[in-house]
Amino acid sequence: MISNFFVLSPRGDTILAKQYRTSGAAAHERSHTEALFRKIKFWDDLKEQTKVVSTSEDSEQQQSTTTTTTTQGRAGDAPPVLLMPDGLTYFHVKRNGLIFGASSARNVSPNTVVELLSTIARIFKDYCGTLSEEALRKNFILCYELLDEMIDYGYPQVTRTENLKSFVYNEPIVVEPVINTGNMVNPKTASANAVHKPVIATASTGGIGKSNGGGPQKNEIFVDILERLNILFSNNGYVLNSTIDGCIQMKSYLAGNPQLRLALNEDLIVGKDAPRGSYGGGSGAKVDDMNFNDCVNLTEFETARTLSFIPPDGEFVVLNYRITGEFATPFRIFPSIEEVEPKKIELTVLLRAEMAANHFGANVSVEIPMPKTGITAVSCNLITAPGTGYANAEYTASSNKIVWSMKKFPGGGEQTLRAKISLDKPVTTQWRQQLGPINMCFEIPMYNVSNVQVRYLRVAENMVGYTPYRWVRYVTQSSSYVCRL
Repeated sequence: MISNFFVLSPRGDTILAKQYRTSGAAAHERSHTEALFRKIKFWDDLKEQTKVVSTSEDSEQQQSTTTTTTTQGRAGDAPPVLLMPDGLTYFHVKRNGLIFGASSARNVSPNTVVELLSTIARIFKDYCGTLSEEALRKNFILCYELLDEMIDYGYPQVTRTENLKSFVYNEPIVVEPVINTGNMVNPKTASANAVHKPVIATASTGGIGKSNGGGPQKNEIFVDILERLNILFSNNGYVLNSTIDGCIQMKSYLAGNPQLRLALNEDLIVGKDAPRGSYGGGSGAKVDDMNFNDCVNLTEFETARTLSFIPPDGEFVVLNYRITGEFATPFRIFPSIEEVEPKKIELTVLLRAEMAANHFGANVSVEIPMPKTGITAVSCNLITAPGTGYANAEYTASSNKIVWSMKKFPGGGEQTLRAKISLDKPVTTQWRQQLGPINMCFEIPMYNVSNVQVRYLRVAENMVGYTPYRWVRYVTQSSSYVCRL
């Protein structure tokens, strides 16, 4: 299947490397990993190339005709599968700034290899506690032991956290997690420190994790209801396309692996064609489809919307759900473009938070791409509402975009950006077409759009003196929040 596996740091250094097949060049050799790293890192640096061809007609008047050919550059992240000059196919995924990669000389399924790399990254996080360059370097013996058990001659063998525990004998060296709290507004958006505990006991931590030996253990379980929004607005502010990709994920540190019961909304409707009120008689959450982890027992789901399961070791996803169609968007974008003078236009962007006042958007960022040619000056003015905190908008000539950032955007408020753009020649239709689209990024703690709620999470059996701590967190994030201009 795969010939080589490697992990690269954010600088391109090789942290871990293992060769499974000797046929062909070694993927973890310095020259090959450097070439792959450069291709991934500088994928979107190819600028537009403009060729100008002038032809002269009519020798008396010397009139010239100019033809312009524009080649669009590559934008966005590099694809997960790349064919390199050494003849091998390279696969990679990014996790916490690290690049988990593999290569193969054979025609293998890309989805299988990408899923394998994602599983390896998750298992490293489960056993090291946190996924960072320092954690992998300090636990490289443990990581190589895990790789020896997970992959044999390039083929995956054991890829479950709980099954690997009986084969792993090295203890992890606990590393403090590196959390970027510089932009954090509220601790609700950050994970608790206990989430970064390894799943196996260590002598230095007094037996944390789910091992039965080594000392006292605090019974905790962490539940995250995560929703990622994909919304496309028209230039009039109307929603053209909208979807929600949601999941409920857990990480359990409960001693004895007790069976858990998780209850969702009683009026939850599953099925795109199912009418509202067909279950529970309410008008609550409605999802198009759901898929569940194989450890979940669905016996009571149809009657009581209750799931029962024994949580596996490490972090796992209990269920995924998807919603398409109309729903209340947390933010609305209303752009307008006015041609003040032949060589000057005024761009106005109004943002409106249509959620309750007790919620807020954190780390809000709005990017407005500008045409790469013809701009001489850009000035930005902001009209902010009370409680917004720090807000800034500026035009960056190197990236040809206006970046508007807000640390906090309270619900029910409005923010306005006015940008005056000066040009070196009159505005043309072609120049207008290169303006935009607007891209918005945000995170809303303790809020979800779909109204999918966890009614309760409890241990199925009544165990005397067993009092687990339950931590439930709701987070809504933007995946693709775009408005056309």
